[in-house]
Amino acid sequence: MRTVDRIREVAPPRMTEREQEMARVAQRCIMEALDHSRAAAITLTTDNGEHPSIDVPPAALKLIGQLLGAMSEGRSVLLTSANREFTTVEAAHFLNVSRPFVIKEIEEGRLPHRMVGTHRRIAFDDLVAYASRMREKQAAALERMADNARELGLDY
Repeated sequence: MRTVDRIREVAPPRMTEREQEMARVAQRCIMEALDHSRAAAITLTTDNGEHPSIDVPPAALKLIGQLLGAMSEGRSVLLTSANREFTTVEAAHFLNVSRPFVIKEIEEGRLPHRMVGTHRRIAFDDLVAYASRMREKQAAALERMADNARELGLDY
């Protein structure tokens, strides 16, 4: 089974407006608590009415807050191991480009990889860094186009 299929398989159903609001409120509470203290604890309510309190590292609580924020906005979230490696096909799906484009970027040295036998593997961290550089270049190109349009008096 391809990674993309596994991701679709575990994707949660769409959240209702009420659930999105619950996530928004929970995120706000978590982030406010983090702003005012260095230690963090969460109190849980169980089905049998107990309210155990557990200590949570602030970094983990911040991650939970970010997750809730994404959920409240209806965005998809992918949680994966940082040391995971992608095949060229999986990398192409992740970047929303073609596999030949990924291979060209690898061969031109713009996308780091390692060989496993005759197969290329791309580290997740390298893929994220590449995607970030790609977005920065796209934003810069759009800005240059807008500047050129302004210089030519083509304001929209």
